Amino acid sequence: MRRKLLLGNWKMNKTIAEAKEFALASKELADIANQHHIDLGVAPTYLGLEAVRTNASKSMIVAAQNVHYNPNGAFTGEISIPMLKEIGIDWVIIGHSERRAYDNETNQKCNQKIVALIKEDMVPVYCVGETLQQFEAGETKKVVEEQIRVGLSNLNAADVEHLVVAYEPVWSIGTGKNASQEIAQDVCGFIRGVLKDMFGDVAAEIRILYGGSVKPENIKSYLSCPDVDGALVGGASLKIDSYRQLLNNIL
Repeated sequence: MRRKLLLGNWKMNKTIAEAKEFALASKELADIANQHHIDLGVAPTYLGLEAVRTNASKSMIVAAQNVHYNPNGAFTGEISIPMLKEIGIDWVIIGHSERRAYDNETNQKCNQKIVALIKEDMVPVYCVGETLQQFEAGETKKVVEEQIRVGLSNLNAADVEHLVVAYEPVWSIGTGKNASQEIAQDVCGFIRGVLKDMFGDVAAEIRILYGGSVKPENIKSYLSCPDVDGALVGGASLKIDSYRQLLNNIL
């Protein structure tokens, strides 16, 4: 049975001191989540990673928001997989819509990163989703399928066993516009079907998250969908009280 996963993406928020404060306050939450067979995690900035890793519960997942696919080299401003592993980080978000929009994160580049992460026994959280224009044109599934097939090419069933996929309709991220429960299930179920076509029965074990204006008041409805195994949450994960409410509403 797939464990539920609540993962907060902090984006470009929180100083090191603020990250440490959150980590200390979250200890009891991570332990409660673990007791209920729920995985809890956050993705701080690069500077906040070690502060959270060393001050949060050992059961708290700490993910980086991005990584380069090369282990080292002349890539100014980038962070490598060995650098993350050195401080105990083994989860990474790949292909978030903001990076696709602002940093030329293509499906092919995502694939290079995912392949590199899996070779190093790390867990990619691969983000997919359509823009408002694509949604209104009825192209959601076409766009998402291409993102999945290209982003996960050159991999086999054993490679993707621990992969996490996050469906985030771009038109609902930070806009207050929510995809309906029906849309979330329809697209997440479609993603699982594509994964099954690519990798076979292991698709039933891959966790698929929904993200996009997820809040304490709507998280339960999303996670009641059979193919939605958790949530990738932005703004609602920044404050410990809101984060606690998110967890409480899926216990």
